[in-house]
Amino acid sequence: MASFIIEGGCRLNGEIIPQGAKNEALQVICAVLLTPEEVVIENIPDILDVNNLIALLSDMGVETKRLNEGTWSFKAENVDIDYLQSPEFMKKSASLRGSVMIIGPLVARFGRALLPKPGGDKIGRRRLDTHFIGIQKLGANFDYDDATQIYNISADRLVGTYMLLDEASVTGTANILMASVLAEGETTIYNAACEPYIQQLSKLLNQMGAKITGVGSNLLRIEGVKTLSGAKHRILPDMIEIGSFIGMAAMTGSELTIKDAAYDELGIIPDTFRRLGIQLERRGDDIFIPAQDEYVIDTFIDGSILTIADAPWPGLTPDLISVLLVVATQARGSVLIHQKMFESRLFFVDKLIDMGAQIILCDPHRATVIGMGKRAMRATMMTSPDIRAGIALLIAAMCADGKSTIHNVEQIDRGYQNIDVRLNQLGANIMRLD
Repeated sequence: MASFIIEGGCRLNGEIIPQGAKNEALQVICAVLLTPEEVVIENIPDILDVNNLIALLSDMGVETKRLNEGTWSFKAENVDIDYLQSPEFMKKSASLRGSVMIIGPLVARFGRALLPKPGGDKIGRRRLDTHFIGIQKLGANFDYDDATQIYNISADRLVGTYMLLDEASVTGTANILMASVLAEGETTIYNAACEPYIQQLSKLLNQMGAKITGVGSNLLRIEGVKTLSGAKHRILPDMIEIGSFIGMAAMTGSELTIKDAAYDELGIIPDTFRRLGIQLERRGDDIFIPAQDEYVIDTFIDGSILTIADAPWPGLTPDLISVLLVVATQARGSVLIHQKMFESRLFFVDKLIDMGAQIILCDPHRATVIGMGKRAMRATMMTSPDIRAGIALLIAAMCADGKSTIHNVEQIDRGYQNIDVRLNQLGANIMRLD
């Protein structure tokens, strides 16, 4: 189990380029299974979850080739569908949450798929009903073996239909979308997720020959085609990493420029940080954060305490709630953080309280932060429970007084590419112990 030793109080300075978006990468990489032709994807982040998915596809018979840094070629011409029944596949796919998105492409192209119950972050219940019900409506059969916790999915053919999703699940929408592009006739997906990740996946699929309309809305229409061809695609910069860098700059009183941030794709993220009092300036496609001695949390128009809550796009992404919470601890003023989606994602706040933060954990979904202004937090020893809480704890340690230790940083590595090396280049003092 690797650890970070962080010397707090170091200011950052300079420019940093965000990695490619992890969540988009997991989707578009699964989409290569839909065609036997070559698909080239640029700006793929070099992180654990993505690398594990690429390795899994390679084991399945997909020809994978790293063309240069961040660019990979995929050719799923000779997929070994029988490999899905091997113990090795069961073990690898069970440890990777993103592996659930191979179901749609495999059923659409090969008529069957097998998947153990996927793992991933322990951030609360993340059910798969939306995925399965949607693909079932296209004509697939599902069989779940409770003893082995394996899903068996098969379909003689998929036929387009109308469906109203019970929730606007991003990965559920992606899975259904990938299944429907090769289904017979028209599929209508209402209450579809419309995150930039889904928009990017739709653009790739359309390049490959799919016929998807309504991209960017919650009403998608797909006219099924018989085959898809190869394509070239570039992944957006990771909005979660961009938000993390904004938070780091604010917490450490640093001047930082985030390059090539695809600002127009960030939705309300910049304005949410502004409501916490953080100054940031758009410069073309870059974001400039000036050094601030203090920042003051806004209130609602009537003067009542601000609430920040996650919501389906174009609302605030839940993946930034942990970062926003830790940033609020160093502000002046109070804010209620409401994490609606996952019931275990706020449990890391006990570590922030140990470090001196003033936080009331109201229930598993809500925490009230009483910002006391810029003051050094106490260094401590902690363990990263998941990717997003891990980066929040790292940000807290960077503004603490003394040396903090974070164990289990493999969790952070799953979502952030060489984060210690990149931050050290900006002036941080983070040492990795393997």
